[in-house]
Amino acid sequence: MNVLIVEDEELSAERLQNLIRNIDPTIRVLGIIPSVFETIAYLQNKDNTEPDLIFLDIHLEDDNGFKIIESQGLMIPVIFTTAFDDYLLRAFKVHSIDYLLKPINPLELQASLNKFRKIRTNGGSQAEEPEKYKDRFLVTAGSRIFTFKTSEIAYFTIEERATFLRLYDGRHFAVEYSLEKLTQMLDPAEFFRINRTMLLSLHAIREMHAMSAGKLKIDLNPAPPQEIYVSSERMTEFKNWLGK
Repeated sequence: MNVLIVEDEELSAERLQNLIRNIDPTIRVLGIIPSVFETIAYLQNKDNTEPDLIFLDIHLEDDNGFKIIESQGLMIPVIFTTAFDDYLLRAFKVHSIDYLLKPINPLELQASLNKFRKIRTNGGSQAEEPEKYKDRFLVTAGSRIFTFKTSEIAYFTIEERATFLRLYDGRHFAVEYSLEKLTQMLDPAEFFRINRTMLLSLHAIREMHAMSAGKLKIDLNPAPPQEIYVSSERMTEFKNWLGK
C-alpha cells in the first residue's frame, strides 16, 4: 500500500509516519507534503507514484486541504488528520475514510486503516439486493390518526419507558416499537442508535463538537431537551456510520 501524508507540522507528520510504520511496516510512505500547492503538483505529475490513500490535514500552510479534493475532483480515498472538529460533516461528504483528531490515537489509526482495507477488498464485489426497510409510520394522538414518512423523522427517544418519534417540525408521538426493534426495521445507513435512549437520523445532525475524555457532543435539529453525546467507546462505530 502506498500512502501520502499532507501535513505542514513537521512533528505531527513524523509522528504519523512512525505510527503508520509501527502498525504495518509494509506500508510505503511516498512522501510528506506541507502545502496545497505542492500536493496538487505532486498529483498532477504523472511520473509520481499515485497513492492508494492520502492522510490529509485540513489547515495547511497555504490553504484549506479541501481545495486539493475540490480542484482535482480527487477520488483517492482520504483519512483526515486535524486538530479541529469543525469540518467533520463536510469531510464525510467527500471521498473520505475517516476523520482523526490530533493527537492521533494509534488504535483509531489502526481501525481507520482496517476500514480502508475492507473497503478496498470489497470494492469490486457486486451489489447485493437492497433490503427493505420501513418507510412509513402510523401513529395515533387521541382519536386522530397520522401517517408519516420515515424521512420526516429526526429521531426516536425513550421517555418514561415509552418510545416516541420526533419530527423535524418539532411534533412528537408515541410509537409501539422498542428502540431495539426500530434499529432492525430502519435503514442503518440513515439511523444510528447513539445511546440506550436515542436512535437518530443522519439528517438531524446539525453540528458536532469534540469534548474532553474523547466524547463527541452532537447538536440536533430539532433540539432535544437534553444534551446528546457519543461516548469514546462508540466513537469509532459512529464515525464509521458517518462515513458509509
